[in-house]
Amino acid sequence: MRRTCVCLLLLLAARVPSVAAQTGTAGDPEANPGRPTVSTPATLTPVGYLQFETGFLGATDSPEFSSRESLNEVVKLSVVPRLELLASAEPIAHYTAEGTTANRVADVFLGAQGVLFRGEGATPTLAASYFHRVYDGGAPELDYGSPTNSFLVLASADVKDFHYDANALFTELVQGPVRRVQFGQTLSISHPLPHRFSLSGEIWHFTQPFLRGNAIGNLWAVGYTARKTLVFDAGFNRGLTGTSTRWEAFVGFTYLLPHRLWSAHGAKQHGGESEDLGPL
Repeated sequence: MRRTCVCLLLLLAARVPSVAAQTGTAGDPEANPGRPTVSTPATLTPVGYLQFETGFLGATDSPEFSSRESLNEVVKLSVVPRLELLASAEPIAHYTAEGTTANRVADVFLGAQGVLFRGEGATPTLAASYFHRVYDGGAPELDYGSPTNSFLVLASADVKDFHYDANALFTELVQGPVRRVQFGQTLSISHPLPHRFSLSGEIWHFTQPFLRGNAIGNLWAVGYTARKTLVFDAGFNRGLTGTSTRWEAFVGFTYLLPHRLWSAHGAKQHGGESEDLGPL
């Protein structure tokens, strides 16, 4: 089962470059990137369309490792306007820790996110999500660890020319027979720039119950919208406490397959035309 989940994610990711060569039309749905920030949007992807969030991350100087590089993949699919299914994995992680260098398939998570209240403009959209770790690869982790179970409360809204995503996280960390609760808070704010670029800034905090400390970081990223279904990103994160990973750099993209996997749910037929419920 564990190997099947990893292989499925790799196969889905491998489809992205070949499909990305297709040219979109004015009627294409829009991608809803959740990367590269720690915060996750409360809004969902368009119903019936697969979205891939693919990236590379390099990190240095952490309590668990001296260096770490990994590929990461998140696959999202909204099955109805208020429910989205998610899978997250690191197909490969290369790291050096305590003088030893190794490669591992890192953790795999499965989860779901549901919209509790649909906002518009400055009125925030509110959502909740749950993740469970289905595979523990054993690779050293970043500041927030590798929770067995995670529960998130999310809010997203647009205020004038700014967009924000705010998350509150409640997770379960396990070391041997000991289980402890971790708390986290994130706030990401983005602003559009000329020529399809955007700038994002984020502050985040996680308790570290096994280290009896706190991890705090500041993230900055630039995004470029090549088209509605394809968004590139690059940036860095700076740890601000002694138990935080000192530096992280990342690059990646979000791609929404422009073909619906099934016909629009609840569509109304009027003279051969269908009314698509579309994304939230």
